[in-house]
Amino acid sequence: MKTKIFTNGLLWFGVAISVSEIEAGIEIGHEALSSNIWMPLILGHIVGGLLLFFVGLIGTKLKVNAMESTLPFFGKKGSHFFASLNVLQLIGWIAVLNAQGAEVLGGLKLPIPFYTICIALGILIALWFMIGFKKSQIFTTAIMVILTLLLLLLTQKFLNLDTSMDKPLSKNILSFWSIFEISIALPLSWLPVISDYTKDLKNPFKGTLASALGYTLGSLWMYFLGVKIAEFGFTSIANAIAIAEFGIPGIAIIALSTVTTNFLAANSAGESSKAICKKINPKKAGVVVCFLSTILAILGIMNHYISFLYLIASVFAPMAAVLLVAHFFIKNKTFPKWNCIAFLLGFFTYQLEVHCLFTSLSPSILSMLVAGFFTLLPKLKNKFTDRPPKSGLPL
Repeated sequence: MKTKIFTNGLLWFGVAISVSEIEAGIEIGHEALSSNIWMPLILGHIVGGLLLFFVGLIGTKLKVNAMESTLPFFGKKGSHFFASLNVLQLIGWIAVLNAQGAEVLGGLKLPIPFYTICIALGILIALWFMIGFKKSQIFTTAIMVILTLLLLLLTQKFLNLDTSMDKPLSKNILSFWSIFEISIALPLSWLPVISDYTKDLKNPFKGTLASALGYTLGSLWMYFLGVKIAEFGFTSIANAIAIAEFGIPGIAIIALSTVTTNFLAANSAGESSKAICKKINPKKAGVVVCFLSTILAILGIMNHYISFLYLIASVFAPMAAVLLVAHFFIKNKTFPKWNCIAFLLGFFTYQLEVHCLFTSLSPSILSMLVAGFFTLLPKLKNKFTDRPPKSGLPL
């Protein structure tokens, strides 16, 4: 069953409507001056959106899911490695979103314990997942429209709040590249997912473009809300919703956005499981992922949230660079071992920059440049030597 352009665009717009995106905006708003925020924030989203588009386009052209699209470029073992990492990161990501949603709902004074909210959200995700995306396209579209309308009302409420209230002084800790990194981190986390939804598009190019644009615009909106919440002096979404007197609609936004985003992640975890072993039932794997992530949410994964985001970026930024260079520039599939080495060089570059606290460039961008350059190296060598490389490693 083919999916429509509008449905995919709206779906990815809904993916961006999440507590994580707003929380990232709140962090930026609290730790940077308003005059320094918008250029790196917008630039990070533009780069992230372009990466989503081109990575999604690879899956569309090959007509395979996200992790299966790595097979021609990294080989069977490399593809299984990334698929396994993707399942693990999606378990963690669903747990983070579940815990964030439960914390915000708890902050709205709901008379329900944190663990009960986590379990309820996990069950809703599993039920929706069992129905399936293709069978629930009309329902999914309706939910996204409702969410958009509710968020428009919430945005209007925030913009009409009293701006004369006391605001905290910014510590101005975040540099240009730190803001950029926080802005690009969340789009990067969806790179190993997007092809799961672009592979079945009726119009591959336009559908992939709509998906990337939908996510980018939705994410920019959520970051904008987060920055505004911070500017008003609020420390959490729950606090801002309470002050804005948005009660039940606010609860609906948090609950629906958490479930819809996690539904997409659970579905992709099932697709990645299938890429590891064809015998695995994607729906059963997705339900198991929902169960495991709910346990992680209850056990306190939020204590490791920032480290988790950096780990995701350090893996999937260089992976994407290798995919893009190999597919669009080299246009052959003969160097999977070398591509794995190029990925590892990009991965270690990211880790080195983060742990050595270099600030001259975004670690995501630097790791992609390194991985992309080494992926391209065999072609550059052949161009200058005018002879084909020997079998095995090209250098």
